[in-house]
Amino acid sequence: MDFLQNNLLYVIPALGLIGIIVMMIKSAWVSKQDAGDKNMQELAGYIADGAMAFLKAEWRVLSVFVVFTAALLAYSGTITEINGVAMHSSWIISISFIIGAVFSATAGYIGMKVATKANVRTTQAARTSLKQALKVSFTGGTVMGLGVAGLAVLGLGGLFIVFLQLFHVTNANSTEMRTAIEVLTGFSLGAESIALFARVGGGIYTKAADVGADLVGKVEAGIPEDDVRNPATIADNVGDNVGDVAGMGADLFGSYVATILATMVLGQEISVTDKFGGMSPILLPMVICGLGIIFSIIGTWFVTIKDEKSNVQNALNLGNWSSIIITAVVSFFVVKWMLPETLSLRGYEFSSINVFYAIMVGLVVGTIMSIVTEYFTAMGKGPVNSIIQQSSTGHATNIIAGLSVGMKSTVIPILVLAGGIMSSYHFAGLYGVAIAAAGMMATTAMQLAIDAFGPIADNAGGIAEMSQLPPEVRERTDNLDAVGNTTAATGKGFAIASAALTSLALFAAFVGIAGISAIDIYKAPVLAGLFIGGMIPFIFSALCIQAVGKAAMDMVQEVRRQFREIPGIMEYKAKPEYEKCVAISTKASIREMMMPGAIALITPIIIGFTFGPEVLGGLLAGVTVTGVLMGIFQSNAGGAWDNAKKSFEQGCVINGETFYKKSEPHKASVTGDTVGDPFKDTSGPSMNILIKLMSIVSLVIAPYIAVKAVTSEHKQEVRKEIRIQQKTDSQGNTIIDTLTNTTDTLTH
Repeated sequence: MDFLQNNLLYVIPALGLIGIIVMMIKSAWVSKQDAGDKNMQELAGYIADGAMAFLKAEWRVLSVFVVFTAALLAYSGTITEINGVAMHSSWIISISFIIGAVFSATAGYIGMKVATKANVRTTQAARTSLKQALKVSFTGGTVMGLGVAGLAVLGLGGLFIVFLQLFHVTNANSTEMRTAIEVLTGFSLGAESIALFARVGGGIYTKAADVGADLVGKVEAGIPEDDVRNPATIADNVGDNVGDVAGMGADLFGSYVATILATMVLGQEISVTDKFGGMSPILLPMVICGLGIIFSIIGTWFVTIKDEKSNVQNALNLGNWSSIIITAVVSFFVVKWMLPETLSLRGYEFSSINVFYAIMVGLVVGTIMSIVTEYFTAMGKGPVNSIIQQSSTGHATNIIAGLSVGMKSTVIPILVLAGGIMSSYHFAGLYGVAIAAAGMMATTAMQLAIDAFGPIADNAGGIAEMSQLPPEVRERTDNLDAVGNTTAATGKGFAIASAALTSLALFAAFVGIAGISAIDIYKAPVLAGLFIGGMIPFIFSALCIQAVGKAAMDMVQEVRRQFREIPGIMEYKAKPEYEKCVAISTKASIREMMMPGAIALITPIIIGFTFGPEVLGGLLAGVTVTGVLMGIFQSNAGGAWDNAKKSFEQGCVINGETFYKKSEPHKASVTGDTVGDPFKDTSGPSMNILIKLMSIVSLVIAPYIAVKAVTSEHKQEVRKEIRIQQKTDSQGNTIIDTLTNTTDTLTH
């Protein structure tokens, strides 16, 4: 125990390294699996090449952004004081930013690379059994989860050790420690910046292809979604990888890092006497998340099924619950071992056991959010069934039903979040809110493994369809895909919930560094900032949805052109020009992702430097509230529309009559799914990155816009007191009226 106590700082990156090693082992296992016949491998090659082409194009654009932003950060780090207030930054924040950006891009690349290998191997495995298909697809997802969590813990833990040495930190509450953590915020800023562009760009790509494939292929030509004759089908499958895998990986990498960092910033304000040089509140979130990697690895062992009739969703839930329960149990002993009995942050006193209770709150909130999201988006549940029933009367009523489901789905999650915020604050103040978010994110490796399994299964079904494999193969991949749709929706719900708690923790850190004690919305400029912040998620969503619409129009025209001008496509005599559809999605996504990203990055800077920290605080409050609501609404509405459409593949009973694919209600459900596509895969999941990125940008600029500190010079305050003294005689008349002036001088 003494060894662990003395070397805890070095154990943290070691835990991340363990995750990466296990990831490499599992990736090697996936690569060794049978990739099927030559035709299957050729189709998988198209998908892999398209995905890499997109990533390279995206990286070329983002590299310019990274270099420019790093230069600005390096310059800001050279500023030593503003208005007489000392700055605690360094030009090294630019290096931290670059490393964060590279790690975020690498996390997405790792997931996408293994996903494009696992998809065709899952298809081949589905030719033998559902059990083997689940094993291959989930192992591919596990590579993604462990890669993201491992890189995050290794990067944060390793950089923290370097910065402690570089800035000669000797005390946890010193200015040197403040500098080290402030420079570390650059890592989070880099991660979240890349995450936003990856999520928005990938979302535009995948939905432009998906909408084009659906509208022309399924609705106009009457062929299956993944038919090899559909020119947009390769682009659609590429989109699953660049959006739902690479985009989601970068997204949760950013969430993971931001959550840990926010807790560290607040932990630095807590002065304690402990066995770790006063650093236990700073180290605790990294330790819990590092251990969460190990517990997620254990959880993956439980994800298995016995035969074709086994419930895949139950197997995934068992693995998820196992990792959560182990994290909960071990957290108790870690907290009691690391933290002293009593702590205090900004005048709020709490005990170590209360910190554990706050972690439990985070785990419970994350679990409930996943359950609620599953209910509103899963096949066979009331909300999806209501959309199916209203599809019988046409396209318009399907849209109305989906919008209603999405809006209703915000109620329980918001009440749960509100309860989680109040409970965690009750237990351990602002540190409790932050550590609750860290507790929720501790099992990110498992959550992301479950999430990434979905698009791998979706791709596997597409390859099975394009390869014209026997029906039982497609039935197995469809089984996995249907579960994958639900897990994707629950993953997005989990990400949004974590973003809400993380943003509040970042907000609290911003308030402390900016030197303000409260955000007073009674002040007109602050109220104006609140309204502007509330508007930003709407214009951000509008730009994302508009981008999908524009790119989808180009895709529809290209698919129609190929059907019209290339004879023999429908008879399997000619091969479609897949690469032209891939190029349309790539160009459109790179072009259209810039404006939404600029809004998130530039708005806090303009508001902060123009109107000051309090107005910026109002802006952040508005963004957080409407961003969380918009994220939940759009993700759940889109997920419900998608599974309503998929339900018709198995047959849906409406008013005593069974309807299948190509029926009129099914066509209405395709329209609903098309509307929901940009909701659930572009603008909806981007909301959580938007609110976190704006909070992190605000945290980085907080020292430069901080309210000037009150000097320690003695000031005098004059207090005047007027005392009136009256006396009356026996008849009640005033006989004495004395006026006394007393002046006290208070020095402080």
